Amino acid sequence: MYFRQLLNDETACASYLLGCKSRGRFAVVDPHVDLVDDYLAVAEAQDVPIVAVFETHVQADHVSGLPELVARTGATAYLPAGAGVAFDHHPLRDREVVRLGNSEIEALATPGHAPAHHAYLVTDHSRSDEPWLVLTGDALLVGDAGRPDLHAHGEHTVDELARALYRSLTERLLTLPDHLVLYPAHYSGSVCGRGLSSNPISTVGFERRHNPVLQLGSEDEFVHALTVEIPPAPPRQAAIVAANRSGRLAPAG
Repeated sequence: MYFRQLLNDETACASYLLGCKSRGRFAVVDPHVDLVDDYLAVAEAQDVPIVAVFETHVQADHVSGLPELVARTGATAYLPAGAGVAFDHHPLRDREVVRLGNSEIEALATPGHAPAHHAYLVTDHSRSDEPWLVLTGDALLVGDAGRPDLHAHGEHTVDELARALYRSLTERLLTLPDHLVLYPAHYSGSVCGRGLSSNPISTVGFERRHNPVLQLGSEDEFVHALTVEIPPAPPRQAAIVAANRSGRLAPAG
């Protein structure tokens, strides 16, 4: 399996290019609009086409590179079912699997940061039939968990999303093996968390033992910690969400 983490330090966003070189199928996960040329250059250097573009959720802090990647490659867009976007895509169900040659991406529903949010469990069948790593989006971050307020509206209150996130962590992500490598969508400097590490890589076991929000004793303590003194929303949040739901190409320049 080919795997590369690409970082955008201006917004502290992490994105991923991965897939099977032998079968010639690459995917990009959580693409940033400013890195589209980089994804294409890396894929071209490996002489492998990008055939799939995944979002863990509709981003609220930066414009997605998904529309431009799809337009330039013809790749299929994959988002969690119920994401509420207005463009052609494949809505992924919980536990649905997408095969990229010997590589496999399994959707794992982890709502809370957003009502429709997936982590992606990645397996390299050329090495093992056991998962190797997990892309956790904004659900579980290195040193923190995703804030629950950015997508709260209507029937989804901040408190309800925080409780959903607690269940996603305790009932889904923390049931995964300790050795799984954990790759989040953000790191220190992002507005999507408060105690993020500047190291954008961890493991499930390390976070289980050392992530402060995972040491809280109850759901109520977790909810209180995530909902008290919430920092300001990202600049232009409403416009960014609207752009990412529309699927329109970002204007040049």
